[in-house]
Amino acid sequence: MIIGRLRGEIATVGTDSVMIDIGGVGYVALAGARLLSRLSPGDKAELHIETRVTESSITLFAFESDEARAWFVRLQDVPGVAGKSAMAIMDAVAPAELMDALAMGDAATISRAKGVGKKLAERIIGELSGKPPPMGRFGAFAPHTSTKETEAAAPAAAGSRSEAVSALVNLGYAQSDASKAVLAASRNNPEADTSALIRAGLKELAPS
Repeated sequence: MIIGRLRGEIATVGTDSVMIDIGGVGYVALAGARLLSRLSPGDKAELHIETRVTESSITLFAFESDEARAWFVRLQDVPGVAGKSAMAIMDAVAPAELMDALAMGDAATISRAKGVGKKLAERIIGELSGKPPPMGRFGAFAPHTSTKETEAAAPAAAGSRSEAVSALVNLGYAQSDASKAVLAASRNNPEADTSALIRAGLKELAPS
C-alpha cells in the first residue's frame, strides 16, 4: 500500500518527524524543519506523503503541498541526490525559489540546504535546468496548498517560466541568456502566461 496523503490530527512533533493520528492510528513521517515549525499537537492538518519502500523498511516523507513532494522526487533523479539531500533542499528552498534558481543557474540558493555543497548544487542545475517542472500525482502540475492568492499562483508561474525558457533555447538562444530574459520578463509581469513570457523574453534578448 502506497500512502499519498494523510489528513487528521497532529499527535506529536519531533525534531525531524511528525506523528499524525488518523482514526486512532498514528502515522510517523519524516519532515523538514520549516513544515514542523508550522505544526503543533492538536492541530488538524493535511500532509502530502511520499512513500518509500525497501526490503527492510517503509519510510514516509511529509510535505505541505504536492508540489513540494513532486520536487522532492524530481531532485532524486540527479546522481548523488538521495532522500536526505532532497529533503534538505525542499526544507531550505521553496518550490518557486527552486524554479528561479534553476532558471538563473543560481547554485548559491540551492547550496543553502544543509549538507548540499556547491558542486552538488551545480550538478542539480546542470541536470534539471530547462526541463519542465515535475507533475502532480494525477498528471496536472502539482498544485500549491497555500491559502494566499499570490503563493497559489506560484507553481503555474514557475511552470510558464520553464516552458518559456525551453522555447527560447529551441530558438537558438543560450540557456543562461534565455533564463535571465524570462526571469526579467516575469518580474515585470508576474501573471504572464508562457506565450507572453516568450514575447517579452525576445524583447529582453533583442539588441539594444
